[in-house]
Amino acid sequence: MSAEAKGRVNYVIGPDGSPLTIADLPPPDTKRWVIRRKAEVVAAVRGGLLSLEEACNRYTLTVEEFLAWQRAIDKHGLPGLRATRVQQYRG
Repeated sequence: MSAEAKGRVNYVIGPDGSPLTIADLPPPDTKRWVIRRKAEVVAAVRGGLLSLEEACNRYTLTVEEFLAWQRAIDKHGLPGLRATRVQQYRG
C-alpha cells in the first residue's frame, strides 16, 4: 500500500448527507459544473477522499477556482455555488 493511500478514507458524507465514494464523484471530463457536482468535490477534499492536488488535476481546476468554491459554500451555503448568481453573493 502506498503512503498516499494509507491515510485515505473510503467515503465521506456528501452535501446531501449520503455517503460519497470516489466512484460517486463527477467524472474527470465534467464540463457542466452544477452546484451538486461542485459541492461533492469540495466535500471529497475536505473529508480526505481526494487531496486538493488530486482534485485540481482530476478536474483541471486551478487551486484558486477550488478555493473559490469552498469560500462560496462557507459564506453562502450551496446557493453560493450557483454560477449565474455569483455577482449577487459577492461583496
